[in-house]
Amino acid sequence: MSDTVKYLLDESRLPKAWYNINADLPEPMAPVLHPGTKQPVGPDDLAPLFPQAVIQQEMSTEREIEIPEPVRDVYRQWRPSPLYRARRLEQALGTPARIYYKYEGVSPAGSHKPNTAIPQAFYNQQEGVKRITTETGAGQWGSSLALAGALFGLEIAVYMVKVSFNQKPYRRAFMESFGATCIASPSNTTEAGRAILAKNPDSTGSLGIAISEAVEMAVQRDDTKYALGSVLNHVLLHQTVIGLEAMEQMAMADDYPDMIIGCTGGGSNFAGIVFPFLGEQLRGGRKVDIVAVEPAACPTLTRGKFAYDFGDTGHLTPLTKMHTLGSSFVPPGFHAGGLRYHGMAPQISHLTHLGYIQPRAYHQTECFEAGLQFARAEGIIPAPEANHAVKATIDEALRCRESGEAKSILFNLCGHGNFDMQAYTDFLAGKLEDQEYDEAEGAMALSGLPSVG
Repeated sequence: MSDTVKYLLDESRLPKAWYNINADLPEPMAPVLHPGTKQPVGPDDLAPLFPQAVIQQEMSTEREIEIPEPVRDVYRQWRPSPLYRARRLEQALGTPARIYYKYEGVSPAGSHKPNTAIPQAFYNQQEGVKRITTETGAGQWGSSLALAGALFGLEIAVYMVKVSFNQKPYRRAFMESFGATCIASPSNTTEAGRAILAKNPDSTGSLGIAISEAVEMAVQRDDTKYALGSVLNHVLLHQTVIGLEAMEQMAMADDYPDMIIGCTGGGSNFAGIVFPFLGEQLRGGRKVDIVAVEPAACPTLTRGKFAYDFGDTGHLTPLTKMHTLGSSFVPPGFHAGGLRYHGMAPQISHLTHLGYIQPRAYHQTECFEAGLQFARAEGIIPAPEANHAVKATIDEALRCRESGEAKSILFNLCGHGNFDMQAYTDFLAGKLEDQEYDEAEGAMALSGLPSVG
């Protein structure tokens, strides 16, 4: 890649602490509420699900939280990850914009997800946990937790959304290769799954349903905890290694982004690239335009309601105030399975509500078209989720071509698409269709939001 400038940090520059944006929020977030009492939750309420170290991070307002050395030791296998200047894409677009991308596909699992899977597995092992249950959409989170479980000697059970379970057999094989159990959700192994199947035997599943199943299984055994791959504060915290590295790498390039772009499902990769830069802005630093890109078929930020809702379909989780389409909403089976979640991370929802984040939605075919345009210029086939960020980046670069403005644009290429080639095969054969957000189903799901005073 002689025309592509690569910015690499020495492993000695691996961050020693994660960044917690809660320390710099201009207004405090709404509290997390107990689903029964509707009162703010405390550490004891979360103890059945998470180890104490994770609970402390979830509630922390400290700006920096130290990364344990055993976690940094594993991170060193692929971190710091490279930042590229996409010169060939710039030339192909004829744009004066300077395009940079942080490439998280270099991790063993092929995405950003191990950034939080590794510390979560470590903290569970330290507390004596033997087994972790979780959910996964496209399979990147399940793959990452399976990897982490193998490294720290933990049994992993993954409930994979059924449409992705059927679409992505290689992701299942990856999880099973690392010793994890992968179950199509909804399943007959839980009360939550059986209830969904009784109503709709052909249910394609959703992340909300899979979360219900994983949580139900976790609370039944004392040696078991639950792990979440996105949405919650501690998960977004762990992902900030991405942005912290990117800040140093942009300095190496003698540049600073005017705009940062990331795809959004639950919000973890987006927060990872954005929060360190946004924190700098909130402390009086340079302003950055921030764009969150989501699928038009599951438009949480652009069409959802900012309200208290459950994180799962079975209403087993605490209530968080977030942009939501309703916990019963089941998105259509488009290929970006990691973006098929009914809610958005409370921190991202809060900052969007305050006007710091600009949400945008695209259909899947235009995203795949952008992904192939990027691949043919830069040599990396993006994951279907990452294609949404690629599409927005190309659109912004083309606007710069029209205006003559030489913006610096940074986006997070959160994973490669090597396990998603069936989706590209379908797209190239003209079989991939855009799917619309169902207004009637959305209205019905939103009508069921919990009543919170």
